[in-house]
Amino acid sequence: MPDDDFFAPPPFDPETALATLRRTLRELKLVEREGVHELKGKAVVRARAEGGALRLEIVKRPSLTPEWERVEAADHAQTRRFVDDLKRRLARWEDARGDD
Repeated sequence: MPDDDFFAPPPFDPETALATLRRTLRELKLVEREGVHELKGKAVVRARAEGGALRLEIVKRPSLTPEWERVEAADHAQTRRFVDDLKRRLARWEDARGDD
C-alpha cells in the first residue's frame, strides 16, 4: 500500500519560517531594528511568530507615520505570497521614487 503522505509538505513551524523570512528580508536590503524591518530608515515590515502562525504587517507605503496592513501566514504558501507581494511593492516604491 503506497504512503499517501509521501508528497505532503513538511509541517509548518512558525519559528523556522520566521528565521527564513528574516533572511529573505535581509536579502531584499531591509534592515532590522527592534523587530521592524526598514527601507532607508522607514518602517516597512513587522513579523513575529505567534501561536501556530506568523503575524505579519506591511506598510501601504513607506512614510514617517506608516499605515499598516495585517496578514497571517499559517503555511509556507502564504509566507511565499507575502514575500512576493513585498517584492512587488518594493519595485513599485522604487519606480515611484525614480519619477521624482
